[in-house]
Amino acid sequence: MLRPEVSASYQELSEDVERASENPADEREGEMEVHEDTSSVILPAVFLVYQTISDFREKLKHPVMSVSYKEVSLYDAPGIAFYPGKAQLLSCKHHYYDHIPPLINPGQPGDIECTTQRINYTDPFTNQTMKYALVVQGPRDVKKKELVFLQFHLNGTDQDFSAIDYLLFSSFQEFINSPEKAEFMKDCESSYSSWKFSGGFRTWVKMSLVKTKEEDGSETVEFKQETSVVNYIDQRTKLRSDQLFFVVFEWKDPFIQTVQDIITANPWNTIALLCGIFLALFKAADFAKLSVKWMIKIRKRHLKRKSQAMNHIN
Repeated sequence: MLRPEVSASYQELSEDVERASENPADEREGEMEVHEDTSSVILPAVFLVYQTISDFREKLKHPVMSVSYKEVSLYDAPGIAFYPGKAQLLSCKHHYYDHIPPLINPGQPGDIECTTQRINYTDPFTNQTMKYALVVQGPRDVKKKELVFLQFHLNGTDQDFSAIDYLLFSSFQEFINSPEKAEFMKDCESSYSSWKFSGGFRTWVKMSLVKTKEEDGSETVEFKQETSVVNYIDQRTKLRSDQLFFVVFEWKDPFIQTVQDIITANPWNTIALLCGIFLALFKAADFAKLSVKWMIKIRKRHLKRKSQAMNHIN
């Protein structure tokens, strides 16, 4: 004789089989409910996976810019390349603590106490025109507010406006040590921007240095400038048609700015997150299937008992 619990298990199994054979529509309906409930669990998790991957790709495309500052007491003296044309350098001196003494005999040749180098080279953009440049060593000591003060003289010009072009490059010493100075200047002109300062004014240029680290590990250097211009009051007695140019170069502050792109997308964090999502997805899907099957089983029993009650009444 079978034990009561075993007999009850056989009876439940027989009832389920009988109910499934008598009402195949209910079985199909139950299966559809399983699929619907499983889809309701899977779809949100699939969207979360898609969103996670999309965020990771977006962070790869748009890295965050990191800016840091390094304080120095001495800069590597920059090179200042002037293109004076017909203008003549009258004087060049280094001063400190933002103090420039009054001019003595302006318009007349004075002391040139700067390290200079004259160079001729072909225009890097045309490879035909010859260019003449006067390269001057820039200031170094930012703590003592070292500056370089230069005076140029242009005897006469047939142009409506007069100006002198110049460009800055990172190291005057690299220029001096270069065996191919003409090629060095062609590369500088191709890489750096040029500026102008006008006659009849004193132009004060305050420089700052920005270094940018590229993805391949290389480093580029860029100069930023703040300029102030004041009018020169010509107190010479004779009426003259010549032009005087005055320009000052000084470091703005002792901080070198370094810019670097940082990718915030961490592939290991993303992989770990996706693994967690997939694990939760599989567990949720299995739980949903078991829960729905259990509910279908309870529903079948209820319908069976209801049918039996109706048959008994009939």
